[in-house]
Amino acid sequence: MRRSEAGLGLIELMVSLVLGMLVVLGLTEVFLSVRATYSTQQSSALLQEDARYVLSKIAQEIRMVGMFGCLPSDRIIDAPSAFQRPISWQGPPGSRSLHMVSADVGLQGGKPDWTVVSDCTTSAQAYSGTRSSLAPGEIAFPVRELFYRFENGQLKSGPNKTVLLDNVAAFDVSFGVADPSNPHSVTRYEDSPGDVASIRSVRIALTLRDPGGRVKDQGYHLMVALRNRLV
Repeated sequence: MRRSEAGLGLIELMVSLVLGMLVVLGLTEVFLSVRATYSTQQSSALLQEDARYVLSKIAQEIRMVGMFGCLPSDRIIDAPSAFQRPISWQGPPGSRSLHMVSADVGLQGGKPDWTVVSDCTTSAQAYSGTRSSLAPGEIAFPVRELFYRFENGQLKSGPNKTVLLDNVAAFDVSFGVADPSNPHSVTRYEDSPGDVASIRSVRIALTLRDPGGRVKDQGYHLMVALRNRLV
């Protein structure tokens, strides 16, 4: 009597191949999904890192706006006209500039635009550039003129318009203003307050765009209270 032959038939082989392909397709779909999720999270994290760096840098400089030494600006001899309006947001839509006159926070490098020398009691005088010779009892306060420009989808800094950040969809600045009847509280926000002395805070809105289009435009907001009187 013949022994029965064992093995896979054509139908069983085709079913096995189909099931194997379905498993491979499923694993591929899972892999692609995980990869897309990772890419999205990575893009979002990079945008957050860029925003955190830029906004923390600007915030530190805003806090030092109007800091010209120990004495008020109206008592500084030879004070430049820039001291009278130490912060402003100006220019046409799509190409606006944040201008600040801020005490050197030690991050810029190079020489300051001005140096205010004061004895913090009776006298203060502004000098162009660096002032290294000081009399006994005098203190030197380095002051810089800072610019942040938003144009052509980029945030640029300095007089040479050095590109600080690419892929900027929007950058906007407004100022928290106090009324004379309540000088300690912000009552409204304006783009260009007429009375600089009424400014109490600065609000910045930054929107970054992922160049690869993996995530939606990411919006970031920062509000910074001014430490110094803008007079």
